[in-house]
Order: sequence, then structure tokens, then C-alpha cells
Amino acid sequence: MTFNPLEQRGIPLDRQLRNWRELAVEPVDPDRSDPYTRCRIITMNGIEVEAILFSHQFARHCQDPEVKRKLAEVRYIEAQQQKAVNWLLPGVSSVLETTISYEQVAVDLTAWIARAEPDPYLKQAYQFGVLEDFDHLYRYANLYEMIEHRKAEEIVDQLTEVMPGRPTPLHHRHPTDNVREPYDRRQTDPLSKLHALTVMSAEQQTMNFYMNVGPTYMEPIARKLYQEIGLIEEEHVTHYESLVDPGETWWEQLVHHEYNECYLYHSFMEQESDRRVKAIWELHLNMELEHLHNACDLMRRHDGRDPAEVVAPQLPNVLTFEPNKQYLRELIADQLDLTTLGTGYVREAHERFERMQQQLNGDGPAPSDEVMQRHQEMFGRDYRVQTEGEHPAFATGHWN
Repeated sequence: MTFNPLEQRGIPLDRQLRNWRELAVEPVDPDRSDPYTRCRIITMNGIEVEAILFSHQFARHCQDPEVKRKLAEVRYIEAQQQKAVNWLLPGVSSVLETTISYEQVAVDLTAWIARAEPDPYLKQAYQFGVLEDFDHLYRYANLYEMIEHRKAEEIVDQLTEVMPGRPTPLHHRHPTDNVREPYDRRQTDPLSKLHALTVMSAEQQTMNFYMNVGPTYMEPIARKLYQEIGLIEEEHVTHYESLVDPGETWWEQLVHHEYNECYLYHSFMEQESDRRVKAIWELHLNMELEHLHNACDLMRRHDGRDPAEVVAPQLPNVLTFEPNKQYLRELIADQLDLTTLGTGYVREAHERFERMQQQLNGDGPAPSDEVMQRHQEMFGRDYRVQTEGEHPAFATGHWN
């Protein structure tokens, strides 16, 4: 059934404020909930955080007090939504357990978007990034077994494999090689705009999470791994945010943010297995429909354009959390040895890449490799979840 959010009305803005009792959501049970329910929660928290940060930046660049007041009004409701969503995560889960769920989001969300992306250049950007998130999941899973003596399969539930991707130490590139070419706002598919905003928001959330929780650990090896991967997440945010056309006006970007929230809440409502969480997705969708109409009114008034010119006439097919095992194995077999040069991709290490590697990794093993060495010493093996057979790099002659 087609769903055009531009034609749907939601809950009036003056009826969206919730009291403390309504905001006091019950967290999901980490032992019984669907891992993809946690993934949807983490994704929507990232989307709401991006909406709030964007609105603040818009307000700081806006001189019209009426617009600033409207942004503040909607932003407060977005902040309530973010609290309700993020507070669904179980407090009994450790930071590292939540981290593994974050990386499961990065892997299966980015892989699905890569599969669905119609633009070849954007598709390649997602394919490149997901192989790095895949390796981050592997490194954190090994750290998890080392310091908490538990297995990541209890968290990812074998929906996502845990094994080496592109080696984490090789993710450190010169910053100029993390900037990609933007899509053309006048020609690109509206779906591509949603994809770029979604992955950028998810990676930004992960970057913020790691930079804040990393120093809360006592174990030096954990502190170092969060520091290393936190820096890589900064690279990923640069990688993905540069895909967005900087020529989009503030009004156009505001409409994209609200439309994307409608798209994702609708998608997750359609597939959610937890009735209580599904009710929250439905409630927030009905709130976001009104936020979208507010954004559209502002665009018409201040940008002089019809929002229908820049967004899809109806929501795309639902974005789905599902296993991407075979797709990821194909990417490992084909793209494991890629790095970036300028706005493109190459298979050979180049001077700028090698200089960065020497400056950063030249005085000893990177923390991500130290984790694997320490894990090998403790257990005589690394930790993997390979449900589909041997590692695909073994057949292609790459390391395994």
C-alpha cells in the first residue's frame, strides 16, 4: 500500500507534549527481545539525535525569531522522542554489550542500504564503509570475551556473522582521502538522499557514543580500542556526510530530515515484533507527520518552493533489518584490499596512506591488533561466528 506522508496529517503539535509518566518507557528485555528490535532502537536514536543537532545548527544560522521559535517548539518534541527511544535500551546491558549492538546496526543497516542504493558511486561508498564496521564488530566481540567472558552470539543471535573484515589498523587514512563526491541534489533519486542521511546519522551516533563511553573503562586495552575505533568513526562521518549535496538549502534539509523520520518510523512500525515498541514507532510516526508539515510550510514560505519537488511522492519500500551474510561475504571476497585516494578507491597503498600509517601505527601494534594478540594468548584462538562456512578470504588468497 502506498503511503505519501505529504498528504497525511498526524497529531497536532500542541497535543504532542508528554508528561513524565508517559516518557517513563519500560526497557526491552536483553535476554528475550529480538536483536533487530535493539537495532531499530539504536537506529532511531541516531536519527532523532541528528534531527536535534541539525535543528540547533539551523537556529544558530537563522535570524528570523519566528522561525527560531518554531524550530525550538518542534525540537523539544524531538528531544522527548529521543529520550523515549533511547531509554528503551536495557540498563542491565553493559556498555560493551550495547557497543556490539551498535556495530550490528552499522553492519546490517549499511549492507541493506548498499543493496538498495540505485546510484553506483553511493553504493560503493556504503560497500566500502560496511567492511570496516564488520571488522569493528569482530574486534569488540573479541574484547567482550576477554573482559566479560561472554560471547557476542548471545547478542547478535547469529543473525550477523562475526569474523574479520578489512583490518581495523588499515582504516586510518589521511583525512583528505575520506572526503567523497556529493550527489547532485537536482538529479539524484530521492531514495539516495534518504540513504545518505540515514547512514550519516547512524555513524555520527556511533562516533558520539564511543568518544563519551571510551574513558569510562578501567581496562587499558578497552580504553585504547574505543579510542582507535572512535577515531575511525570520525573518518566514517566525514566519508558519509560528504555525500550530501552542500547546495541544499536549510529549508530543503529540514524537509529531508522530517521526511526521513517518517520513512524510518513507518518502516520499523511495519516490521516490529515487540508490540509495545511498535506502539512507540506508530506514535512517533504520527508526531513526525505533523513535524513534516511544519517543515513543508516553512519551505514554501521562505524558500519559495514546493516540497514535492525535492522528496519522493510516496514512501519507498520499507527499510528492513535482516541478515546480509552472503552479501557481506561477497564484498569481503571482492573488496577487502580497497583503500581510498582522493574521492575514489584504489587497491594499492599510496604515499599519503603509507605516511599516515607510519605516523599512527609505526611505534607498535594498533590497539585493535593488540586486542587480537591478547585474546590469542588467553584462549589460543580468536572469537568468530561463521555460520556460513570458512572465511571467504581463504578462497581468494587474502588473509583469513
